Amino acid sequence: MSAPAISMNALTIRLDDELFAVEASQVREILDLVPITEVPNAPAFVGGLINVRGRVVPLADLRVMFGMERPEPDEETRIVVMEVNIGGEPTIAGILADKVHDVTDIEAASIEEAPKVGMRWKPEFVKGIGKRNGGFIIIPDMEKIFETPGDRTSPAAASEERSAL
Repeated sequence: MSAPAISMNALTIRLDDELFAVEASQVREILDLVPITEVPNAPAFVGGLINVRGRVVPLADLRVMFGMERPEPDEETRIVVMEVNIGGEPTIAGILADKVHDVTDIEAASIEEAPKVGMRWKPEFVKGIGKRNGGFIIIPDMEKIFETPGDRTSPAAASEERSAL
């Protein structure tokens, strides 16, 4: 008799026209868009800081990591405040979401490893791809995304950074 598959309890968010899922246990709160303090010379991936209950929190834009368009925020834009392990230390960070959908269970049996080819996202930043209601849900590897020092900029920004050196 095999052990029952464990499902992933996930918060689903939309980035551009794609559905992503982050572990619900990592989510601390969901905020409406708040003022963002730009950080000069910061990578495009983490270009700002926000104030969350008196605490300075870095704000990351996953669309940069996944090479997506960055539309202007609208009434559905939210900030998902999460606890992410960076270098073994729990760290509070915010991520931008074009829209927050819901908390759902994704059955473990429906989660597959990200293919190495044929994806528009860097496979090392994708923990898996889940299936739900006939569609796909990308499950980003938040720890790898936040721990990757060299890949936090878009290709154009990286080129600009190199030429500035």
